[in-house]
Amino acid sequence: MLAFKYIAFHYIKFFFIILSALVLFLVGFDFMENAGDLSKSANLVLIYVVYKSFFAIDMLLPLSLVFAMVSTKIFLIRSNALVSFYSLGYSRVDVLRPFVVVSTTIIVLFISLHSFTNFSRADEFSNNIRENAEYLSPTRDLFFTYKDQYIYFSKMLPLQETAEGIRVFSVQNNSLKEVLVANKAVYRDDYWHIIEADIITKPNDLSFDSLGIRVNHSRDLKILEGFRPKILDQVYEGKVNFTIGNAVSAIFLLKDQNINISAIKGALYKIFIYPFFVPCLVIIIFFFVPISPRFLNVSLFSFGAILATLLVWGVLFMLIELSSNKTIPSELGIVAPILILLLLAIRQYRHYRCST
Repeated sequence: MLAFKYIAFHYIKFFFIILSALVLFLVGFDFMENAGDLSKSANLVLIYVVYKSFFAIDMLLPLSLVFAMVSTKIFLIRSNALVSFYSLGYSRVDVLRPFVVVSTTIIVLFISLHSFTNFSRADEFSNNIRENAEYLSPTRDLFFTYKDQYIYFSKMLPLQETAEGIRVFSVQNNSLKEVLVANKAVYRDDYWHIIEADIITKPNDLSFDSLGIRVNHSRDLKILEGFRPKILDQVYEGKVNFTIGNAVSAIFLLKDQNINISAIKGALYKIFIYPFFVPCLVIIIFFFVPISPRFLNVSLFSFGAILATLLVWGVLFMLIELSSNKTIPSELGIVAPILILLLLAIRQYRHYRCST
């Protein structure tokens, strides 16, 4: 228990130091590059920096956990604490345990941030502040399908949950049946509420004997059940940084609409599966770390471990981007690499257990 607390304390300490340094580095360079494009408002600049910091944490936290493990292990070697633990009867598994427990716990907390907050959309919000001087910009010219209807919103304000310039085209037997025209709609109680609208109805028979096109004025209409503004904004605008709640809601809502939901599944895989490459990589690297500087050049090993971590992280990041752009299936780009790392970690662990 003493070894666990000692190693966990230093692991967490190195983790926060490395994460803070990487975040400050990324945010600092980004701010220097984009300072001229930002609003003169101090409040907006501060909000931009905060959201950019959240984005940096979202991207660099898994990487920092692996770097912190390498740093902690090197610290234990140089201080001779590692040899002391082994001399007291602690096994390599006992030394490994705090790294796996702490990293897994932090990853679970990291995933929970995507459940209850807009943590994953921080980069989108910061870019909106830079480009439009507001963190949630209106979505314009939104056109999508729902059952046998085609819906057009001239402008949608996700924060206010309102839409302007609404057109709803109803199709029956591959023929336009009616068109609903409204100036404004408000999302309330799981529906889009239209206060007043004109409904243009086309007759089934357009011959000279037909009654012609009818225009009816209607009030208090409800359309698009369950289509929350955030779902419309993210799914139909092709955005890939979903929160967990919005992604799950979108999948259940769109699974019967003949709409490709691969990007949404990829977003969930990125949140739930991708971060777990950290404990896998921790286990793989751990057993290569020497016990004492006499057995291996520690500085050279540190360089190799960091380089290998960056290489794995870079390949995973590239595959995630390819999956987000629908170049490759998300199962192949996200799930398969993590499973391979898991199998390698299990093989490495079993090999060590069997050898002892």
